[in-house]
Amino acid sequence: MGELMPQETDRKMMEILRILAERSEVLGAKTIAEELRRKGYDLGERAVRYHMRILDEKGFTERIGYAGRQITPEGIKELGKGLIYDQVDFIFSKFEDMMYQTTLNPKTGLGTVVVNTSTFYYDEQLMEIIEKIFKTEIAVSPYVKISTQSSSEGYENQMEMDTICGTTIDGMLLKSGIPVVPKYGGLVEVKNYVPRAFTELIAYKKTSMTPLEAFTDKEMTSVLEVVSEGNGDIPANFRLIPANSREEAIGLFNNLKKIGISGLLKIGKPGEPVLGIPVDKNMAGIAVIGGIAPLCAAKESGYEVNIKMAESTLEFSQMEPITTPKSLLKPVGPEKGEKVKFLLSKAWNLIHEVDFDPESHEGRVIVNVSYLKEEDFQEGLNIFDQVMASRPEYCTSKYYQIVPGPNGKKGLATVCSLTIDGILTKQGIASTPQYGGILETEGKSPRFIELTAYDGSSLDPHEIYLSKGLTSVGDSLKTGGRILASLKEIPYVARPEAMDVLEDVGDAGFSILKIGKPSELVYNAKVERYHVGIVAPGGLNPLAAIKETGIQVEAKAVETLMDISQMEEF
Repeated sequence: MGELMPQETDRKMMEILRILAERSEVLGAKTIAEELRRKGYDLGERAVRYHMRILDEKGFTERIGYAGRQITPEGIKELGKGLIYDQVDFIFSKFEDMMYQTTLNPKTGLGTVVVNTSTFYYDEQLMEIIEKIFKTEIAVSPYVKISTQSSSEGYENQMEMDTICGTTIDGMLLKSGIPVVPKYGGLVEVKNYVPRAFTELIAYKKTSMTPLEAFTDKEMTSVLEVVSEGNGDIPANFRLIPANSREEAIGLFNNLKKIGISGLLKIGKPGEPVLGIPVDKNMAGIAVIGGIAPLCAAKESGYEVNIKMAESTLEFSQMEPITTPKSLLKPVGPEKGEKVKFLLSKAWNLIHEVDFDPESHEGRVIVNVSYLKEEDFQEGLNIFDQVMASRPEYCTSKYYQIVPGPNGKKGLATVCSLTIDGILTKQGIASTPQYGGILETEGKSPRFIELTAYDGSSLDPHEIYLSKGLTSVGDSLKTGGRILASLKEIPYVARPEAMDVLEDVGDAGFSILKIGKPSELVYNAKVERYHVGIVAPGGLNPLAAIKETGIQVEAKAVETLMDISQMEEF
């Protein structure tokens, strides 16, 4: 029980920070205690004051006379990366909250909708791109709200654009009395203007970032190609409803379309797969275009656009159509049998094939293979060597290999951290990959600030973080930075034996950052009860350092197996 109390205290303090951030005003202990009770925390005014004093000491809040406290910039920063295990839960609850707040009446067009908020500097061509996508109906709705404000430099205009989020659809289903379960955000492949299947997915309940946010990088989507050629990938999300509510849902979509809201790609029949996602016979699946698609197109063109998903609600009457759309996409045809493949199913098969012996230093390991242009390779290799030499503990292993690549590129094979799961499994210790994450190394103790579950994603989380530029491995070589790391779990009864095995693994040239105690938070990440967390550095950290310098890196995690005898030692 003693171990649980600090976690519970931290969670309450994070909720206090959330309340202050949401209200954006000075609040007293009485108001905060009332808000906490609404969220299920039974905390009196005296206890709130106690927690507030701790937050004051940490610099996360400040007292404003006798009126109460307000959150500081440091508090806002802490809120974004504090209790990462809590943040994973919070993302889904945030969407549930937004669904509940949706009040739009599809008959009158009055009420609130959920919006994504995007900011960028005005550019005539950028606006033309955004309008072009809205015109093809590759969005939830053409209705937007645009506001302009002068930048701090005084000579540029910063635009803020609110676009209708697909979560509005979930809220409308809920308000109609239809139970709805948001499941995934991802990418849908379009061929000859026909949506074919989801190619990538992330589960809402399995990540600390909004699922579609993971796919907003310009390297991920190809909305412009869909518009110009009919082929490419567009953002979309997927939810489930009870099978017997399907006809009612169709009626709702028809009413929403009359007021300019749709984005519907497909609503399946009971038990019918929807764009490659299997559906239980008692449920029906619904796929809707991501409301951020027009902004993704702008990012594809090289413009800097900051997209915040499901940021807030807005009165629909305050929004206006940016254009008159005409559907470009053709209706979805019969399912072709494509199914989305989640990463962990591939990973388990590779894990099973690992037979590296930490005593003899022989056998096969799982490798990532990343490619660089030939003209960039030597410079990239120098950075790679620098990381391996100065921070070997941030690299999964001392083993690597230069391999030939396609189209004049050269590749670097590095050992994947899932190899550790394979080694432990071969020793009879059940090791389960749980999360790939971003580990912040500055400060007294490292901590995870992003986590995505392996069993809830079709992509390796580290590939996502690389594409979004979330690492700062170069900074971590001298001071503190953000590196890739993974969290795995083993049964707590196996901890003593696992420590012996991992000691041999370390002697064999592999790195383990931490082995937790039973049920202990490991670098701020939650571990299941009766389990122990193990944190290993990501095998792509040296490649992340290369990418941070501006060199193009095509990274492929959990790619294949390689015999250690075919690799070089650093």
